[in-house]
Amino acid sequence: QVQLVESGGGLVQAGGSLRLSCAASGGTFSTYTAAWFRQAPGKEREFVAAIHWIGRGTYYADSVKGRFTISRDNAKNTLYLQMNSLKPEDTAVYYCAAQRGQLTGWPQERERDYEYWGQGTQVTVSS
Repeated sequence: QVQLVESGGGLVQAGGSLRLSCAASGGTFSTYTAAWFRQAPGKEREFVAAIHWIGRGTYYADSVKGRFTISRDNAKNTLYLQMNSLKPEDTAVYYCAAQRGQLTGWPQERERDYEYWGQGTQVTVSS
């Protein structure tokens, strides 16, 4: 069973950048598909980006495409989310999630596609 811990959130002005990290432990991270979700106040949690465990690349929500980049360093058991050109509407708690890699069902963008979740990190973008 893998444990996930996010870090890197904070307060940033609109137009700025942040990089979130998600440290994984307790499992072979390279065998997990991983993703970022976010939840803004009063809203449901929504998909942000996902990265396949082998070779099928990345997938983004339309709202962040071209501004956010998901990546992973399997040697460090770490997932990243580089966020550029941040907007006030990006304000949310950001969660990383992971699921044992599968050969079908890509892209995985539903909450129920992921079994393991971190505790979240707050990102606040001021206008």
